[in-house]
Amino acid sequence: MQPFELVTVTSVPDAVKAQSGSPTAQQGATVRFIAGGTNLVDYMKLNVETPRQLVDINGLGLDKVEPEPGGGLRIGALARNSDVAHHELVKAQYSVLSQAILSGASTQLRNMATTAGNLLQKTRCVYYRDVAYGCNKRQPGSGCSAIDGHNRTLAILGVSDHCIANNPSDQNVALMALEAVIHVTGAKGERTIPIGQFYLLPGETPQRETVLEPGDLITHVTIPALPEGTKSLYLKLRDRASYEFALASAAVAVKQNGPHIEFARVALGGVGAVPWRSHEAERVLHGKAANAANFRAAADAALKGAKPQSQNGFKVELAKRCLTYALAQAAAHKESAHA
Repeated sequence: MQPFELVTVTSVPDAVKAQSGSPTAQQGATVRFIAGGTNLVDYMKLNVETPRQLVDINGLGLDKVEPEPGGGLRIGALARNSDVAHHELVKAQYSVLSQAILSGASTQLRNMATTAGNLLQKTRCVYYRDVAYGCNKRQPGSGCSAIDGHNRTLAILGVSDHCIANNPSDQNVALMALEAVIHVTGAKGERTIPIGQFYLLPGETPQRETVLEPGDLITHVTIPALPEGTKSLYLKLRDRASYEFALASAAVAVKQNGPHIEFARVALGGVGAVPWRSHEAERVLHGKAANAANFRAAADAALKGAKPQSQNGFKVELAKRCLTYALAQAAAHKESAHA
């Protein structure tokens, strides 16, 4: 780990000012915000991240989980994952989010990790984590070692010739299905970013992962109210039952009108370069009968554009089965599905 300076701020304007001098809000930033530190400190130990200054934002008070006046939910950027997952409103109205959070990491990590930190969570690609290997995300222009290397756990959707790393988060898959909105304060003022516009596909610039600019601070996330009667669920498939990242996961929200699907939201995890919203699957489901054939058709549509590598072709069928089963469980009004 490289030496660094730790400074503490007590207001959002001070935090923005402290970080806005950093040359980039992405990989290589010389000034970084730190809250729980469960992801950043990990990469600092590996010399993947080498900031010269950390700005401690834990004193900003952005840790509340509360209902929005007009319906929906507001989650502070510094709300700890455990607090969000166990919050009564989250469990009652957005069970997919509670289930997703509880399926990830460990109790100790969830007690420290924050909502905003999870939004910015880095990939677990072994080549990103090892500075001895070329990685375009870590060092642009150095190549993607994963394409011809160990890629069993990596992405099959949204990949490019420059990067096939996958987004590791469970929380963010649920937030994608819930159409969350990310609220940011930066050097140019406040703005809102729908989560579907927040993440950037790798393309030719995999080092740039989000639309955040230098000085941007996530202050909170809002989730719109779901239609009354909607059932939501998160299903995660992985190599072991706990403390493991997804090989494939599905976050779904479904409302039926009689035997037919009136409302559907679908997102996939473990398989995408970003938390993967599938509008294609949603279009297949809308107005159709809630049955196995239509669930499978939606899964086929969701994975139509998959580009598997040498070792992760199995993820195509695995993700299809994961989504098919998650939809069936949600339609059957079953509120818990961990695997």
